[in-house]
Amino acid sequence: MSGPVVVGVDGSSSAAAAVEAAAREALMRDAELHVVHAFIWPAMHVSPGASHLGPLAGGVRESVEHLLHEAVGRAQAAAPGVRTSSAVMPGEPVAALEAESRVSQLLVVGHRGSGGIKQLLLGSTAVHLAAHGHCPVMVVRGRAVPEGPVLVAVDGSPQGRGAIAFAFAEAQLRGSELVALHAWSTWSDHGESGPGHPAELVDLIGDVNEMRAVEERLLAEALAGHQAQFPDVTVRTQVVRGRARPTLIETSDHAQLIVVGARGRGGFTGLLLGSVSQAVLHHAHCPVTVVRSGL
Repeated sequence: MSGPVVVGVDGSSSAAAAVEAAAREALMRDAELHVVHAFIWPAMHVSPGASHLGPLAGGVRESVEHLLHEAVGRAQAAAPGVRTSSAVMPGEPVAALEAESRVSQLLVVGHRGSGGIKQLLLGSTAVHLAAHGHCPVMVVRGRAVPEGPVLVAVDGSPQGRGAIAFAFAEAQLRGSELVALHAWSTWSDHGESGPGHPAELVDLIGDVNEMRAVEERLLAEALAGHQAQFPDVTVRTQVVRGRARPTLIETSDHAQLIVVGARGRGGFTGLLLGSVSQAVLHHAHCPVTVVRSGL
C-alpha cells in the first residue's frame, strides 16, 4: 500500500507516544512519516502571529511550529533515518485527520488527546477515526511488549478479512510471531445472551467437542490464503471457549500489537464500530489497529 504514515499531534503525552510508534511503522514500511497538527484558527480567520500585547515568541504560529519541530525530532530519535514531513491542517482535528486517512497507508493517533475529560479511557478523536478512517487506524495505548507477538482477532466474518491481511503483513514487517485468536461461546453467532438464555446452552443441545472442531475449522479457513501469501510468518492459533472481549483484552497483555476488524459478525449491523472493537480500544494493554471492511 502506498502513501505516507500519518500521525496526529497535539502536544499531549499520548500524542508523543503515537509519534514514536508511527516513526517506527514508517521506517519499517520505507514510507514517509507525515506529522500533522490540526488547529481551528485558520478556519476562524484568527491571526497566527504574535500578539502586540505579548512577546514576539508568544504567537500561535510560533507555538505550533515548535510543537511540530519537537514531534519531528522525537520521531527521528525513535527511528533514525525515517523520512519526515509536517503540516498544520486547518479545521477540527477529527475532520482533518479523516481527510488525511484518504491518502495514507496508516493513520496513528494517541488514545487520548490534550482536550476532553481526563477520566475517559479513550478520546473522541480516536473513537471517530477508528470507525470512519479510510485506512487502518492505530491507536497507541498501553505498553507494547517488544518481544511479544502480533495478535489478531478472528471471527470468520467477511468484515474481518482485512484485519487478518493487515496482521500478517505487520507480523512480517516486525519479524514477529502472529497469534490468531478465535474466541467462541454458545452465543458466538447470536450476540450476547439475554434474560432467559442459559449461558452454556450448547451443553444441552450439542456436543461441545464437535462444536469446538467446527470453530477450529472456521479459524483454519480464515487463515489459509494468508498463510500461503506470507510463508515466513510463524502463526500460532488459539481457539478459546469464552467471550471475545475479555479474552482478547487479557491476551493483549503479552502482545506488541492487537489487530481487530471494525465490526464482526455479531451485534447491530448499523454500527460502524462493533462492541468487541470498542472494548479492545478502551481496555487493551497494548496498541490497537482497527481495520475497516474493504480497506
